[in-house]
Amino acid sequence: MELELRHLKTVRAIADAGSLTRAATALGLAQPALSAQLKRIERALGGELFERGRHGVRATALGELVLERTRIVLPAVTELQREAARFARSPRASACLRLGGTHGPLLGALVDRLADAVPDARVTTCASWSERQLADQLAEGRLDFALAGTCGSAAPPGAEGLVWREIAVDPVFVMLPEDHARAAAPEVALAELAGEEWACVPGDGCFGDCFTAACARAGFTPHRMYETDTSSLVHLVQVGRAIGLCRATFPAALGIVTRPLSGTPLAWRHLLGWHAGTQDADTAATVLAQARVAHAGVAARSDSYTAWLAAHRVP
Repeated sequence: MELELRHLKTVRAIADAGSLTRAATALGLAQPALSAQLKRIERALGGELFERGRHGVRATALGELVLERTRIVLPAVTELQREAARFARSPRASACLRLGGTHGPLLGALVDRLADAVPDARVTTCASWSERQLADQLAEGRLDFALAGTCGSAAPPGAEGLVWREIAVDPVFVMLPEDHARAAAPEVALAELAGEEWACVPGDGCFGDCFTAACARAGFTPHRMYETDTSSLVHLVQVGRAIGLCRATFPAALGIVTRPLSGTPLAWRHLLGWHAGTQDADTAATVLAQARVAHAGVAARSDSYTAWLAAHRVP
């Protein structure tokens, strides 16, 4: 016999009543039936739960252990039932939007937009540096939508049934310490940074190869590339250890400036992905629209990106 919730309730009732007779009355059972049920429970648990005496029953050591667990399990199940009933009755009950995203400010901006656009939805987030991992989570049904990206016109992460839509295309900027010789320039030629060391956040696309190719076209080979998390990337730039590569929407940070590269040798395409078989068209359209508005808001908060957009007459 497998132990069930009703068995724990029976044990609790016997302990509270102090005797099988009173417990049987409270449970609406005949005493022989309750005694037989208790024996089956004791066999399932491997020992006696109560000592029977003239004046009633008293829990054994095993019985005390089981009773201690019932004090946790039974209230938890009761609260679960109440919460589920409240949720089912609530007219505001709505979908859960599980969002994934790579590093950068766009994920947070999208969460903020969705809080206003679909206030009844419960939004959760998951961050990863790997676009392929996000695609796998979409395919496996562990995410509803994912913010990913590709270098230039490269194909998005592939998995059967996935849909990818473009949010925006950003130029790749460089992060310089504010006292760098080129920090005041409106744009920086990649060749002017030939003697520098570099840092970026890792990814599993072709960005590293595209950067190396852009450097080759500019006439040099990069000395070193540090792949690290965003906080460490900012630190390396602040202390003058490396030049950072970042998306144009990267937010301002103390001690650094972001500047566009002359001729825009590198670009980053922001994408929103979902599984066609599990997302309805209206929800996908809403999230995509809000992602595009979120990107525009993030871009507007970057002075260097705003200046670049104005110089290139991009609306």
